[in-house]
Amino acid sequence: MKENVVKDKSFGFAVRIVNLYKHLSQEKKEFVLSKQLLRSGTSIGANVEEAIGGISKADFKAKLGIAYKEARETAYWLRLLHTTEFLDYKEYESIHADCDELCKLLFSIIKSTNK
Repeated sequence: MKENVVKDKSFGFAVRIVNLYKHLSQEKKEFVLSKQLLRSGTSIGANVEEAIGGISKADFKAKLGIAYKEARETAYWLRLLHTTEFLDYKEYESIHADCDELCKLLFSIIKSTNK
C-alpha cells in the first residue's frame, strides 16, 4: 500500500487536536474557542480523505482547497488560544509547527495540481 504523507499527517494532527480539545475543556474549562479549534482542526483530515476519494481533478482540488482553508483557520484559533493564555508557549509552539507544516504541504499540492 502506497504511503500518503498528507493523509497521515492530517490524521495525526486531528488526533492531537482532539487531545488538546479534551485538555482545554476539562482542565482549563474553555469551551467556545476550543470547540472552534476542534471543528477546524479535525476537518483538515476529513477533507483530505474526501479529496483522495474525489471523482474528478476539480473535485480533488476543491476538497484540498477546503482542507487548506481549514488549516489556516486552525492556525488562527491556536494563535488566539495562546495569546489569551489558554495555551502556554511550549504547548502552542509544538502544535502550531505541525499546523504550519500542514498548511505548507497542502498549499504545495494545490499549487502543483494547478500546473
